[in-house]
Amino acid sequence: MAKAIDYQVEPPVIGPTAEEELQRLLQTLHEHGVLRLANDMVASNNDWLKVIVDGLSRKGSLNVIQNISVLLMALSTIPPERMYKLAFGLRDFMAELSREGHEEEQSQSANGSAPGARGAWKMLHDDELWHSLMPLLNGMKAFSRRMEEEVDKPISSFSGKPSDA
Repeated sequence: MAKAIDYQVEPPVIGPTAEEELQRLLQTLHEHGVLRLANDMVASNNDWLKVIVDGLSRKGSLNVIQNISVLLMALSTIPPERMYKLAFGLRDFMAELSREGHEEEQSQSANGSAPGARGAWKMLHDDELWHSLMPLLNGMKAFSRRMEEEVDKPISSFSGKPSDA
């Protein structure tokens, strides 16, 4: 009886080997100065770290970091579908403002008169106008309530946990 031949087919070389890719990466890092930067940072004996920490320890830098974290906390509470409506609603609002300004100039130059008392009276009885203004008025009320609140530490107010001052 014949023995089976144990033959493993070597896969064809499709691209560079891992070692070749590593050498290419090393050469690219060298050509773009990344290796020199890393070497200089290590050789500087953490002086650069002291500069960064000193810069971040300033009152203004701390305020920036805290303000960004407050914005991120607020954004984290907004569902994406509401944020979508808000962002595109603001875009449409700004488009209408710029369009309204041009139309107003054209209409005022055409007839030269304001709507007057009768026009204002009609606006007061326009249900569609009041329906569209109510969310804006309610939003202004909520904003006013929030502005009157006293906040010691924003993170404590956000999380509901007492601060360990």
